[in-house]
Amino acid sequence: MLQLATEHLLTPAELQPDDLDRVLGRLVAGAVDLGDLYFQHRRTETWSLEDGIVKAGGFHIDQGVGVRAIVGTGTGFAYADTINLPALMEAAGSARSIARSGSSGSLPVASPVQAPALYSPDDPIAARGSADKVDLLRTIDAYARSLDPRVSQVNVSLACQYESVLIAASDGTRAGDVRPLVRLDVRVIAEEGDRRESGNAGGGGRYALDELMQADAWQRLAGEAVRQATLNLGAEDAPAGQMTVVLGPGWPGVLLHEAIGHGLEGDFHRKGISAFNGRIGERVATEHCTVVDDGTLPGRRGSLSIDDEGTPTSCTTLIENGRLTGLMQDKLNARAMGMKPTGNGRRESFAHVPMPRMTNTYMRPGDHDPEEILASVDDGIYAVNFNGGQVDITSGKFVFVASEAYRVKNGKVGAPLKGATLIGNGPDVLTRVSMVGNDLELDAGVGVCGKDGQGVPVGVGQPTLKIDGLTVGGTA
Repeated sequence: MLQLATEHLLTPAELQPDDLDRVLGRLVAGAVDLGDLYFQHRRTETWSLEDGIVKAGGFHIDQGVGVRAIVGTGTGFAYADTINLPALMEAAGSARSIARSGSSGSLPVASPVQAPALYSPDDPIAARGSADKVDLLRTIDAYARSLDPRVSQVNVSLACQYESVLIAASDGTRAGDVRPLVRLDVRVIAEEGDRRESGNAGGGGRYALDELMQADAWQRLAGEAVRQATLNLGAEDAPAGQMTVVLGPGWPGVLLHEAIGHGLEGDFHRKGISAFNGRIGERVATEHCTVVDDGTLPGRRGSLSIDDEGTPTSCTTLIENGRLTGLMQDKLNARAMGMKPTGNGRRESFAHVPMPRMTNTYMRPGDHDPEEILASVDDGIYAVNFNGGQVDITSGKFVFVASEAYRVKNGKVGAPLKGATLIGNGPDVLTRVSMVGNDLELDAGVGVCGKDGQGVPVGVGQPTLKIDGLTVGGTA
């Protein structure tokens, strides 16, 4: 991948590997502890269809280089939206001036990073013409309407991205990656009488566009969106109060990501603001809970062969059998905390600084059959899917809105519910997990994580979980 990224990023700018050494030498000369260059070229194509009409089509190219100088825990950062030697030297001078002081200025011999390729470097934008992509959206629109006469609106969108990155750092790192990313979303409105409900489904990942354009792939998404919308036409008002909650497998893992995962990112611990601060080695969850962040899953939306600092991604066990065992780290925080980088240094683009971010975060499966878990509930709700919420990522306090939920009484799943919200905080929820299913699912590939104004693609997942005592907000 390094050779291919070099051809995409350095060759057009007539830059040679020696030029990168000159820039890094200027960046770290007697001034900084670590300096790095992050080259990026990203093309993005989007199409959206609303009720059979193409509402938007877009094509964007982002290209540039970010230059970072680290002194202790301080960062000097500059970027240029052109890639050439004069721009690089100017950005290096600016970043060094911002960083101001430091301890070292020597450069080790550059060492190419070896990491397994988790995806093919095929370009999803060039794979099919615009006409084929628009035809696909129209076909999905017609298919969704054919599934149920109550479907009154259909919105479909397709996004393709092709990105090359190259990282050169003063610690000798030389790494490159070429990253495809595709995503398809279907939103449906169904109406009956005076009821009007919506359903959503989406999917994607780091794989070829043709895989997403196969009929079984898009029909599954369209069918799921229609199923959700028509199901909610008959939903009853959700109850309110403290009760047992069973979370379904897959996308409900977003609660784990938001309410717990952020608290296990290294920068929050270094700053002492995480709800889990100082608790490594302690029991923070029931013995049923083992949580990992795994950037090495082939083709997944949150996966990366290397992170945005050139470190190969890994599978980091964060919580094992209820005990806090690890954190997600980038280079800056790992150095400051005396730990190793875990391949979680990520950034939105060359114009942003990297920081510890999740990749694919999920809870490992337990021993219980999902039917056994539901049968154990006397009075509660079964939340299968979420469509939004709010989270304080440092304290873990959350409010999530269920897009699909059911009442459970005497071990039987009853009527669908509308307006169910789950209210609590992540660290407390982990101490209330009493049963974990054997049905681990990862989400379909739609997650975007926001932190400090930066968005990056991520994956989530979990098996069926039983939580004893969670506040449910409803209207019944």
